[in-house]
Amino acid sequence: MSALASWARDAQPALLTLLEELAVIAAPSGEEQDRAVFCRDWMRRHVNDSAYIDDALNAVVEIGDTEQNPIVLLMAHTDIVFDRQTPLFVKKENHRWYCPGIGDDTANLAVLLFCASYLQSHPKERGVSFVIAANAGEEGQGNLKGCKALMERYGDRVREMITFDGYLDTLNDNAVGSKRFLIAVDVTGGHSFRDFGNENAIAVAGELITALSAIPLPSEHITTFNFGHIEGGTTVNSIAAHCELMYEFRADHADNLRYMSERFEQVIDRFRSRAEVTVTDIGQRPCAEGVDRAAWDALIARAEAAFAPLPPLKRYPASTDCNIPLSMGIPSICVGFLHGGGAHTVGEYIEPASLQDGLEAALRLVDSY
Repeated sequence: MSALASWARDAQPALLTLLEELAVIAAPSGEEQDRAVFCRDWMRRHVNDSAYIDDALNAVVEIGDTEQNPIVLLMAHTDIVFDRQTPLFVKKENHRWYCPGIGDDTANLAVLLFCASYLQSHPKERGVSFVIAANAGEEGQGNLKGCKALMERYGDRVREMITFDGYLDTLNDNAVGSKRFLIAVDVTGGHSFRDFGNENAIAVAGELITALSAIPLPSEHITTFNFGHIEGGTTVNSIAAHCELMYEFRADHADNLRYMSERFEQVIDRFRSRAEVTVTDIGQRPCAEGVDRAAWDALIARAEAAFAPLPPLKRYPASTDCNIPLSMGIPSICVGFLHGGGAHTVGEYIEPASLQDGLEAALRLVDSY
């Protein structure tokens, strides 16, 4: 057994203990402060005393001379999709651990922290320095705020970025960009009998949905859209004066995202002749642009080599923290280090035994520098 594999094996009990501790700390997007403090304090004890929490609630530790050397940014997000009212406890059953958020992304976060400890305790001439971040705001309307803050601080010095997210058999090798909007429709409304004929905000919103759904999708690459929520009106005998809905479109290529933006604006402009239509931007995630293909492929090959003793990684695009550095032309990938399922449900689970292979793969990856 190699020294690295032996270190990963010996670390398993402590890794699982850390995971249990992290899993029960509430961390809805925008409220990650408790996990951030926990991670910062763990970093100070097990990595070095440079660990700090920034204004975006990222817990960050630096290894090596980040002023002089190119930076490899390693991340795993602290936020989960569940609010503070969701009970968080670890149930162990049938070789699985169940807990909301335990796989997305708590287990990967625990692996990241152990990688930081390994890098600190195994110094060598690597030619790069590391910034390790337990970052905030990856989920939903967190809008990648933590990654954005890190790139603002370190961006021009970052050579590559790897985010620990997802499962052990996947590699996200491209960014799915998105734009999300809250669309409000307001009209005069009125009484359902006396004012019949007045515009109805719900009906206008329905027609707007139909019009947006009719936008022809580009034939190249992948483009999608979705209506995630709608509400409006008051009573059955009132012509609705207000209706609002949430809408998003996604694409794995920047040209497609621009195309959808243009068509969206055209549809909205048409409906403004009939009603007051207000559009509020509730989140944007950019696509990859300007990334050096050879450097990007080299990073992907580095990851595939680290996973080589395991089944081949499945590659597909996704919306992750990678979107930000990729939009800046910085090679980035997303990989996971566990087996599990049920992400974003209260039945979420992981297979703790898989963290042995996962930690070894993660260590091979970071130690390859």
